[in-house]
Amino acid sequence: MRKLSLALALVALLAFAGSAAAAESILVGTTTSTADTGLLDYLAPKVLKDTGLDMRWIAVGTGKALEHGKNCDVDILMVHAPGAEKKFIAEGHGVSRTEFMFNDFVFVGPAKDAAKIKGKNAADSLKSIAAAGATFASRGDDSGTDKLEKGLWKHAGLAVPDKAAWYMQVGQGMLATLRMAAERGAYTITDRGTWIAFDAKERGKSGLVILSEGDMALRNQYSIILLPPTCSKIKHEAAKKLQAWFVSKTGQKAIGDFKVQGKQLFTPNAGK
Repeated sequence: MRKLSLALALVALLAFAGSAAAAESILVGTTTSTADTGLLDYLAPKVLKDTGLDMRWIAVGTGKALEHGKNCDVDILMVHAPGAEKKFIAEGHGVSRTEFMFNDFVFVGPAKDAAKIKGKNAADSLKSIAAAGATFASRGDDSGTDKLEKGLWKHAGLAVPDKAAWYMQVGQGMLATLRMAAERGAYTITDRGTWIAFDAKERGKSGLVILSEGDMALRNQYSIILLPPTCSKIKHEAAKKLQAWFVSKTGQKAIGDFKVQGKQLFTPNAGK
């Protein structure tokens, strides 16, 4: 019986390997949050089953992802910096932008909250951090999160304090920035999805907690961008097929069903 079970498992494994080998690969230029949360690992088998596409990705900050798109280095983009995306489209580097899910950003920091930002809106939180000279960890990598943070300083009526001793520019992804914030007892801004994944991995013992949330200025919209015909070597039809899956009822349900520690990380909103 054990030999039969092993044989059946081997047949199933070979069948899966054969189907994956026969699948058409597609390369997504995306942000660290979609990868670091585990969302893409969760969705990839579903995409393969439903579309026959073997979804692979390069996860970087949105600014770098847009550069990959501009250089035709990827087949499709999945990013979260609406202002930069619209400029990208206006300059002719993309042909369409489709919103398909969102989450939000939150301020996290040490539980003792020396800057006293708990419960404040985004602008007042930054003013309090600056007034206290409290250590703040910035992504500093031209990502969607970094762009949002820089915009929030402006909205608060303050210049980006990039010369201040208390302002750290990490120059890496969100998980690395959260680790640095935890090590230094610093404040930072993070997308909620990556925060949930980080907090779960740290088992709530990082020393950081959510202190400010719920401000509409902290909404985090994700979009899919298709690239133009001038990117002659990329897989345009496969890109359209992948886009269609993400905005379909099946794709939207899969996004909504993705959870870490029982918490939903992204809210599907295609067509809304």
